[in-house]
Amino acid sequence: MLNKRFFKTKDEAEVTFEFTHPDAEQVSLLGEFTDWQPVPMKFNKKDGVFKYKQRLPVDQQFHFRYLINGDTWDNDHQADDYLPNTFGTENSIVNTQRIN
Repeated sequence: MLNKRFFKTKDEAEVTFEFTHPDAEQVSLLGEFTDWQPVPMKFNKKDGVFKYKQRLPVDQQFHFRYLINGDTWDNDHQADDYLPNTFGTENSIVNTQRIN
């Protein structure tokens, strides 16, 4: 799940990435905005979800995926869009366009 917060005085959006998976002991977020390097997500016991906040420039779209337990790839099932990647699967897309 993607939660977005836009700022009136900055050309960036704060995106909270939230992900759940029944077998997940650890989840990393990888995307264009991390140079495809894994960033560990923190587990929120109260909500039962892995979370990570990232500020991104507005009016752009970024590819990303989740890596579960270091060996299983998954997409955000509520992403803004999905586009094919070079591995024969799809990447999740987060769109930071302001919606008025």
